[in-house]
Amino acid sequence: MSAVTESSVVEAVTKELFIGGKWTPAGSGATFPVSDPATGAVLCEVADASAADGLAALDAAVSAQADWAAHPPRERGEILRRAYDALLARQEELALLMTLEMGKPLAESRGEVAYAAEFFRWFAEEAVRIDGGYAVAPNGTGRFLVTKQPVGPSLLITPWNFPMAMGTRKIGPAVAAGCTMVVKPAEQTPLSMLALAQILADAGLPDGVLNVITTSDAGGVMEPVIRDGRARKLSFTGSTAVGRLLLEQCADKVLRTSMELGGNAPFLVFDDADLDAAVEGAMQAKMRNIGEACTAANRFYVQRGIADEFARRLTERMSALPIGRGTEDGVVVGPLIDSAAVAKVDELVEDAARRGAEVLTGGATVDGPGNFYQPTVLTRVPADARLSREEIFGPVAPISVFDTEDEALAAANDTEYGLVGYVYTNDVKRALRVSERLETGMVGLNQGIVSNPAAPFGGVKQSGLGREGGTVGIEEFLETKYVAVSL
Repeated sequence: MSAVTESSVVEAVTKELFIGGKWTPAGSGATFPVSDPATGAVLCEVADASAADGLAALDAAVSAQADWAAHPPRERGEILRRAYDALLARQEELALLMTLEMGKPLAESRGEVAYAAEFFRWFAEEAVRIDGGYAVAPNGTGRFLVTKQPVGPSLLITPWNFPMAMGTRKIGPAVAAGCTMVVKPAEQTPLSMLALAQILADAGLPDGVLNVITTSDAGGVMEPVIRDGRARKLSFTGSTAVGRLLLEQCADKVLRTSMELGGNAPFLVFDDADLDAAVEGAMQAKMRNIGEACTAANRFYVQRGIADEFARRLTERMSALPIGRGTEDGVVVGPLIDSAAVAKVDELVEDAARRGAEVLTGGATVDGPGNFYQPTVLTRVPADARLSREEIFGPVAPISVFDTEDEALAAANDTEYGLVGYVYTNDVKRALRVSERLETGMVGLNQGIVSNPAAPFGGVKQSGLGREGGTVGIEEFLETKYVAVSL
């Protein structure tokens, strides 16, 4: 991609706050920089909201709620459908914008734009499927009328690793259900959300339904908005540590919450598995989004009889991956989001090596500008290594060996997290046993990618609360009302 093209897609994005259907600078006039993680160069400056700006966005959402809740469901769906069409029509420019601010290769960015659009298509169809119920009371003297209503003004906090898809996964059901929103994107990747706001406005979303505030002070801006009491819902995707803090804040006003938090995904390979398929699935589960995904395979447990061959094949694949700026042809591994992310990954690998793990490939940062880390495979990883307990969020695959099914499950479940697990086996009975016994909200059975807009996404234990996507995704933005009818 030429520098002119890169400049044009950045320049095309309005870099102000989007409140009440209007673009406006931060009240203080402050801005903060957005940088290219592959070069460190500043791409642009965007408005840096204060708490007062956050409350102004909430004012707009509250003011628009009643009218939006009464908006015909069919038209809510049509707005999402028009936005879906626009996302696909602008896939190339949106993909480039995402690669510039987040770093992932263009092929993956194109995939994310398509994935993001699918949430709008899915919830466009769900908008007219909101149902209720009517029943005779058990004693026959009355009737039960059950209806669904919008939760109300919702706060949506999205992460940097999937800057557009995590937005549409929350905005889609909120729009379909009739909820207004205040969206705060991650400081590192605000441009994709700002572009998305304009697309939705152009698709006919009424003023005040979607409000976007960008800020370098997430806690200082969002805590007053949460504690204000007028918002009735918070949906957050991010780390478990921040999720715990937000839950404490939401408890003050008893806000309804959805939390998609950290992961520590086990990847189990049994000796009866198709080894070619297992290695391919490992590459998908580990290297999607440069390993910066909550669903990324974090711990590889391979049965002893095939462990050496699995490690050899995975090492061969990982060591051959081209590293570079995501805009360059053929690049598969882009930069991590920032220098802190690189430092953490490096610390985890060094810790494992000190404890006896063997580095088969990689294991080091990349010289030069940008936040690059080599694709890495380790074997003989001890259970007390930090990367066996902590979310890696980088291109590192630690392999441990097991002998029995029970041993594998014990290791897989020995974590506070429970988002997703992966299982490779050709034994149908084992597949069902292990899938049922894994303490996770999702299981990839002989496949390395589980995310799908038509499926319920979410975890158990400290990986979160609630589900996004699927037929249940819209329920997170609906309240059930029961009317007792006397006859």
